[in-house]
Amino acid sequence: MNWIAELHDLYERNASEAGRVSAGMELLLPIYHTTANAHITVTVDKDGNFIGAEAVSPEDKQTLIPVTEKSASRTAGVEPHPLCDGLKYVAGDYSRYTYGKDCSENHRLYMEQMEKWVHSAHSHAKIAAIYSYLQQGVLMQDLIRVNVLQPDAAGKVADEPKIAGVAQPDAVVRFRVEDSGAEWDNMLEDTSGQYYAECWRDRSLQQCYIAYCRAQEGGEELSYLTGRRMKPSYLQPRKIRNDGDGAKLISCNDTSNFTFKGRFATKEEAFVIGYEDSQKAHNALEWIIRRQGGHLDSLYFVTWESNLEYIPGWEKGADEIKRELDEMEEKPTDRGLEDSIEDDPDAEVEADDADDETALQTGAAEAARFRRAIWGYGAKLQPSSKTMIMMFDAATTGRLAMLECKDYASSGYLRRIQDWHDRCCWRHQKKSPESKGIYTFYGMVGIRDAAELLYGTEQDGYLSMKGKEERYKNVMERWEPCILEGREVPEDMVWLAVRRASSPMSFHSRFVWERILSLACSLIRQQYKKRYEEEWTMALDETCTKRDYLYGRLLALADRIEYRTYEKDDKGDKGRQTNAKRYMCAFSQHPYRTWKLIEEKLEPYLVRLHTAERLAYLKLLDEICDRFAMEDYEDDKALSGLYLLGFHNQAYDLRKKKEEERNDG
Repeated sequence: MNWIAELHDLYERNASEAGRVSAGMELLLPIYHTTANAHITVTVDKDGNFIGAEAVSPEDKQTLIPVTEKSASRTAGVEPHPLCDGLKYVAGDYSRYTYGKDCSENHRLYMEQMEKWVHSAHSHAKIAAIYSYLQQGVLMQDLIRVNVLQPDAAGKVADEPKIAGVAQPDAVVRFRVEDSGAEWDNMLEDTSGQYYAECWRDRSLQQCYIAYCRAQEGGEELSYLTGRRMKPSYLQPRKIRNDGDGAKLISCNDTSNFTFKGRFATKEEAFVIGYEDSQKAHNALEWIIRRQGGHLDSLYFVTWESNLEYIPGWEKGADEIKRELDEMEEKPTDRGLEDSIEDDPDAEVEADDADDETALQTGAAEAARFRRAIWGYGAKLQPSSKTMIMMFDAATTGRLAMLECKDYASSGYLRRIQDWHDRCCWRHQKKSPESKGIYTFYGMVGIRDAAELLYGTEQDGYLSMKGKEERYKNVMERWEPCILEGREVPEDMVWLAVRRASSPMSFHSRFVWERILSLACSLIRQQYKKRYEEEWTMALDETCTKRDYLYGRLLALADRIEYRTYEKDDKGDKGRQTNAKRYMCAFSQHPYRTWKLIEEKLEPYLVRLHTAERLAYLKLLDEICDRFAMEDYEDDKALSGLYLLGFHNQAYDLRKKKEEERNDG
């Protein structure tokens, strides 16, 4: 894929939105423009007379401004912006009212640049009004007079007090030009026919500046990006990931080392990019990242459909995707949020409207709903629809790396998403941030949740990633080929999940541990499907004779027997862990030896059960043991992650049967 061409086409398809400043909408920058944080708004009339000024509120500080190629990339020096800039550029009396070095050169360059625009064939009445006012050289005086700037006892503007969060001499100024007469030039109307006093919202002003810049161009060369002849650019835009981002995606400003030497004589032989091509591609990338991208620490990623239709993010969990699809259909979700569930295995188990009990237990009914939702939406996309995926990170503050750049036919992309959630499908629970309730979903958790479950530290019933933010990126980078290319999840991550799930005593919250257990089951399921072509489901397989699975069932049964003797009104019992969970880690390493210890400790708990219940559990215990081959039962080697599937399936089956008995009674 030619990523520059894709981004260039994205810009062209949405060019009508370029420069449209609307509240709540991401701004697609027009070419020859960027954004800056303004701190003061100055208002003049059509004749260049000062009307007033005010400090900019923090919510409204981002301002669209015209720039030159050099001013857009300035980090030092005195290259001025053409219209909106700092006080030391726009105020002719800046040095008179501030401490420090003389900034008259900054103002001179600014005024010379504005004069060229004002006297060009692409001038604008607003620019003429602002230029007329600034020629008077009284901006600082006027700002002090209307109390926007606060002078000290010496009449100078010092760093304190701050204005809009910055030192007063460093404030950036933007302009408004009010219409005060019917004779006002028609050029002041926005391209939509609406008049905006704010220069940063006036699209006719934007178009005049673009035309002015094009008229100044010369020395056209062949752009290596699109094959068209245009003015080249060797200074590429910043602010790709966010407004404070200084890293550049394309750079060739090193003439002293070996960026191109040894292969080319000059940088022009290696690197020629048309200015407008570069601007359109970079502006489209910035726009799409802010519009629908995401980030994990310094890693930024974005997925979009060629016609900007909704497309599920590959990094999201099944619950997030299903919720988004339901919202698009403007109908309630198939499964609502429940009230908080106690850390009680007897808590009510959620049920779907499924006729087949097996389909319910395996999650097949919910998986089918998810599949129908995905393909129902996919059928609405155009046959030519494509999905693009890009990922970026920066190892240094100046260079941005493109870690991933892929495109898929949207139908193929959706198939990969569906296959991932089918392959890892398991029963997961999650707390709703809105209601603090718990809801259940089937499929796979998202990348962010997976990273927290694998590496998070428990704090007050939640998993914190403080100090481990790099792990988010690690999981995303390593799981991306698993999701989009059907690869197996790296074995070290699978075993990490198994080890954490095998250590319930490491967690205070039963809910946190059960979420980790569900993730481990998802990863084990996909591993066995990819590696051995074995299909494991959430339904209890009573015919399975695999040693690891059977030992998992035994552990779940022991856990259930002991838990059933706890007094529900006894807070001490309610928070107590069973012997099965206390010895779970040791059991996973030496099942035969540890099972004998757990079995001995079960005797007093069996005695406390009602006769019918005790006999039922003993019968089930015998049935499970009868499934073992003698040599497997006495084999004391460590268990594979398959034992967690046996444990989870048996525990869920016992809980489900108890719930049915309670309802029947």
